[in-house]
Amino acid sequence: MLLDPETENEIASELCKLLGRAILPVGQLDRPGGTARGFGTAFFFTELIGAADGGQLVREFLLTADTITRTPYGEIGLRPSVTEPPGAASDGILLPDFAARWVHLPGVGAAAMLAEGLHEHAEGRGWRWRTQQVTDRVAAPADTVARVGAAPASAFVLALGVAEDGSRPLEAVIERLVRDGDDIRVTTELPAGYVGAPVFGVETTAGDVLMVHCLGLVLPGEGGSHRIATFDRIRAALAALSPNA
Repeated sequence: MLLDPETENEIASELCKLLGRAILPVGQLDRPGGTARGFGTAFFFTELIGAADGGQLVREFLLTADTITRTPYGEIGLRPSVTEPPGAASDGILLPDFAARWVHLPGVGAAAMLAEGLHEHAEGRGWRWRTQQVTDRVAAPADTVARVGAAPASAFVLALGVAEDGSRPLEAVIERLVRDGDDIRVTTELPAGYVGAPVFGVETTAGDVLMVHCLGLVLPGEGGSHRIATFDRIRAALAALSPNA
């Protein structure tokens, strides 16, 4: 669905408020203390896997593009808004053997890390995460992904860009997405730091209510556009993992 500019701006603003603390900056390093050689964005996703004793069972993952994880060292940045109490956390979490810490999803282009280790890291250092998540309800089901057509539609990418001073500002950019055969693409080249970021689309329900769904995440650029690793494929790959993957 292609929206008018005013509605697009309203949605972009709301996404920053509702999910700005779901995303984290990722940096690629060859060695500790070295200059970052690449940047990406990751985000928290909670997957509903069942129910027990009247409650819901979920797994919480950090998701990003697989290419971002292929580096000797990775640094997951800690923005002040996602940790508490104020000042207790460092600026980032440096992780050696970075690729080994992720579950790589074959054929999807995405990678997933169980968030349990990140919570344990925080607890061991006297602070807590204060995040938002892309939930199962927000993540697009397969039928929503299937309805994306060849006509350009409004897309919203929520990412942490890379400023000239090296900082990672929160950015919500309004783009266009189209179906390209079996794939969905963002039709323009996105700035540095956007690979791995969540991409949102819109559609209306039978009652003409506007619904926003996370369609998936940004993959590396190809010829001036970016394929999206869509949530129908991500869910199918996660479903094949053991409960404690």
